[in-house]
Amino acid sequence: MDFTGKRVLITGGSRGIGRAAAVAFARAGARVAINFHSNKEAAEEAIKAMPGNGHFAVRADISKPDAVFRMVGAVAEELGGIDILVNNAGVFFPHPVAQSDYAAWQESWSQTIGINLMGAAHTSYCVARQMMGQGMPGKILFVSSRGAFRGEPEHTAYGASKAGMNALAQSLAQELAPYHIFVGAVAPGFVETDMAAHVLDGEGGAAVKAQSPTGRVARPEEIAHCILFLATEGAAYATGCILDVNGASYLR
Repeated sequence: MDFTGKRVLITGGSRGIGRAAAVAFARAGARVAINFHSNKEAAEEAIKAMPGNGHFAVRADISKPDAVFRMVGAVAEELGGIDILVNNAGVFFPHPVAQSDYAAWQESWSQTIGINLMGAAHTSYCVARQMMGQGMPGKILFVSSRGAFRGEPEHTAYGASKAGMNALAQSLAQELAPYHIFVGAVAPGFVETDMAAHVLDGEGGAAVKAQSPTGRVARPEEIAHCILFLATEGAAYATGCILDVNGASYLR
């Protein structure tokens, strides 16, 4: 896959799936901007891992609409435009009903929806407007989750946020098609990332891996490969798709 000259913004790009996608896009010739919230060291390490030149990191809390607006403007100015957006930033907080008090429950929901869904929506709006102004085809991609379909017990806000993300992606795919903006999503199962470590390293980790007939969970690079595929010109007619990448752990 060749992305020479393409300009890419990846939210939550300093670790996990986001970092793997950033490295893959850079290896394919793109210039990449990665968004991070607070871990500047991880962002700097991600930049060092990317081949090529012209990559950079931008700090922004994407749960804040004004921060999103400034971030997209800064990236577009630095890169000279944006061709591809990957909405990857996300949080995964446990908040079981039986063990969470009402205040903790509300906080988990507020943070999860604010970042996973509202942040992705606002970033997509700002980037879509940028793409319309460029008058060139664009790609807006979402990193969703298997949990949008099968549920996420004890992480209910996460499952709801990803279900909302899928609806957002498909609605935007219809609305933005006349502007030649492709919109799609990948929906992984569990992936070997820091965000999933408390589950995979816990007592139930072996059972989670056993959900797939492969006997394992995904590597970040495998999800990144699917993201890049959807960003290719040849995938344009798949706009509106949600690509399951869960090792046959959940079939629908």
